[in-house]
Amino acid sequence: MAKKVLVLTTSLRTGSNSDALADSFAKGAEEAGHQVERATLKGKTIAFCKGCLACQKLGKCVIADDAVALAEQMRTADVIAYATPIYYYEMSGQMKTLLDRANSLYSSDYAFRDIYLLSSAAEDEEGVDRRAVGGLEGWIECFEKAHLAGTVFAGGVDEAGSIAGHPSLQKAYEMGRAV
Repeated sequence: MAKKVLVLTTSLRTGSNSDALADSFAKGAEEAGHQVERATLKGKTIAFCKGCLACQKLGKCVIADDAVALAEQMRTADVIAYATPIYYYEMSGQMKTLLDRANSLYSSDYAFRDIYLLSSAAEDEEGVDRRAVGGLEGWIECFEKAHLAGTVFAGGVDEAGSIAGHPSLQKAYEMGRAV
């Protein structure tokens, strides 16, 4: 059965390595027959959460910016794949801000079950993505029907496009096909 897959890229850099991972994942999911929707944080305006909790009553955030539409895309997806660069051993700040702003999803009838994390970093040591994975797992923990279905990490890539030929691209593609 075809699933609705949202591939959400959070890097603001054109031609980013995490975007390449997202493209590979999306290609695999498309080839497996899934409906793939892509979204990016590039060019978007996303303010910080105010913690007012009005979204729990209204079903959407009261801040009128791009996070409202992105949260709706997240709500209706069966699968979400987040792609992020690793900054200081953590997910990008813009990804964390979006997760905070998706607080309206907590009390919603969200569709997502499988969550994936695709990440890249200049550092190539074991565990570079550990905190990013942990941060995403903290968000997922708030959604009892969702779980972390997989992660792909590309280490040793710094300049835009330096991921070309990296084995993580094939891993992301295969993970997308297996959705």
